Amino acid sequence: MRMSGPVRSVSQAFAIMRLLAESRPLSLSDVGRSVGLSPSSCLNLLKTLVDEGAAERDVRTKLYRLSPVWASAEALRDGGAQALVDRAQPLMVQLAEASDAAVGLWKVASRDRLQLVAHAESNAGMRLRLADAQRQPLGGGAVGRALAAAQKVDEAELARRYAAVRWQAALSFADYADQVRRAGQTGYALDQGFAHRGISTVAVALPEIRPGFGLSASIFTESRNAEEVDALGADLLRVRAALSQLS
Repeated sequence: MRMSGPVRSVSQAFAIMRLLAESRPLSLSDVGRSVGLSPSSCLNLLKTLVDEGAAERDVRTKLYRLSPVWASAEALRDGGAQALVDRAQPLMVQLAEASDAAVGLWKVASRDRLQLVAHAESNAGMRLRLADAQRQPLGGGAVGRALAAAQKVDEAELARRYAAVRWQAALSFADYADQVRRAGQTGYALDQGFAHRGISTVAVALPEIRPGFGLSASIFTESRNAEEVDALGADLLRVRAALSQLS
């Protein structure tokens, strides 16, 4: 007997519910961007969740949140992730200030996506800022490379992750795979303008903390030389070591 796969709309609805469980009230555009849905698809799912009593929409602010009954469902909340955020946040703030970088903590949200669960920025007049609760393809950016290296994924899985990314600068699979191999050797990964033009990101993986996390630091590419980028990688490794000791 042929078995069918998961129903995509149901999976997307649960993704929205988990997002609302772990976030402040969000707008339609916030939810759609975070879970990778078009505005129309996201609106239909949110309307259904509201109709079924799983979510609520504030008429005045037009923001969505979980209904009180569902908000108390522990299965929708990731206590491990929150504990890690609590430990990581002061270290991230220190790193952001010391390095003038936008620092992010990313969680593996599904087989295909990463989600930003915490971030910190410096107080510099001109600085990068990471959008709240954003999502990106699992293979994208420096975090994707760091996780792939730490997880020692095979070539087929690496190719699947690579193919799902819309790169902003040309990057062959051979070069991508080589960057993952280098990340396995150095302990940190580097994306130099491939995911976002003009932005370089260094990242380390924390695969031992389920469901898998990554820590990133993003800078303007032209603001650092190679030695300074390596130093940023070393700083991230120190933060990772501190978090591992606390886990």
